Amino acid sequence: MRECYGSVIASPILSILPYLCTCQPDRTTLLAEDFGNRVPALRAHKPCNCTMMTYMPSKVDSALLRKMETIKHLVGNTPLFPVTRIFNKKNVRIYAKMEWRQFGGSIKSRPAFNIIKQAILRGDLREGMTILDASSGNTGIAYAHICAALGLKLKLCLPEEATIERKRILTMFGVDLMYSPGKKTSKSQEIVKEIYAKNPEKYFYADQYSNKDNWVAHYMTAEEILQQTNQEVTHFCSSLGTTGTFVGTGRRLKEFDPNIQLVSLQPDSPDHKLEGWKHLATATVPSIYDPNLADSTRFVNTADAYDMITRFSKEEGLLISPSSAANMVGAIRLAEEIDQGVIVTVFTDNAAKYSAVIGGLAGI
Repeated sequence: MRECYGSVIASPILSILPYLCTCQPDRTTLLAEDFGNRVPALRAHKPCNCTMMTYMPSKVDSALLRKMETIKHLVGNTPLFPVTRIFNKKNVRIYAKMEWRQFGGSIKSRPAFNIIKQAILRGDLREGMTILDASSGNTGIAYAHICAALGLKLKLCLPEEATIERKRILTMFGVDLMYSPGKKTSKSQEIVKEIYAKNPEKYFYADQYSNKDNWVAHYMTAEEILQQTNQEVTHFCSSLGTTGTFVGTGRRLKEFDPNIQLVSLQPDSPDHKLEGWKHLATATVPSIYDPNLADSTRFVNTADAYDMITRFSKEEGLLISPSSAANMVGAIRLAEEIDQGVIVTVFTDNAAKYSAVIGGLAGI
């Protein structure tokens, strides 16, 4: 029995083991070695006086865990880009996290890493098993990078309308690909659930849309934002897709300061072309989504996002993805409405996987 400090326990011997706290179960995946030692602020939570601490070392694949440890420094710790030319207003600043600057090439590297590591720590994932999930692309690519580094097999179901770049990248990584009709991931999820039900011993079903390890990974995103803005962030603005980024980052920011405003972004129509975004009124809502978290919601048009890609490349020097551009559209609109503040959004990825969009915008 050990005294529980809520989110993390600093232990030089047992820091890699999964602690279970009965009074704060949503914090059980924040491990001392991964989070507390890299971001000391996470060790500041007050004790909850719970002594019901357990850990399960017997099923952990230690060899696989050691491989995971060799790449953990490659995930997260992304730079914060200051927006200075495309928008300028006295007493209002906009920043964006450059999330492609990590192993896996997008913001989805964070949840992919945490989902896989926590599965290893619980004994749910061992060598010889195959990771199974549905993805619109970026999480799948992040899985692919990590699985290649760990020597694990990966089976994914993508919507048929995912970009050709995503399909090519995943094929090059040796991923076993399946496709569902259309552009939505809801059918992809149905397909992988059927596959898993037929052979659960063969697969670890990552289930990113329902897995709390998804949003918990973004506690680190929030901690980085707090450090990089000297705790001056006043607004966080981000899209809703799997919703893990908004939920995890938002929850931690609200814990730090309830006055920080959380602004969620959605496409303004079901027939949008913002890959990874969900129009929640017409989409299957991920179970990890917290509808009570956002202080406000704004809607972004695809055409406005595409215009922003062109403007941002010419005025700020970064060629960003449609999703990143849409986040910037939302952040600028928010900035126009306030008199002072520090707004942070996320650049989910760059334009490397969107040659068709960039070619169309360039006219070639």
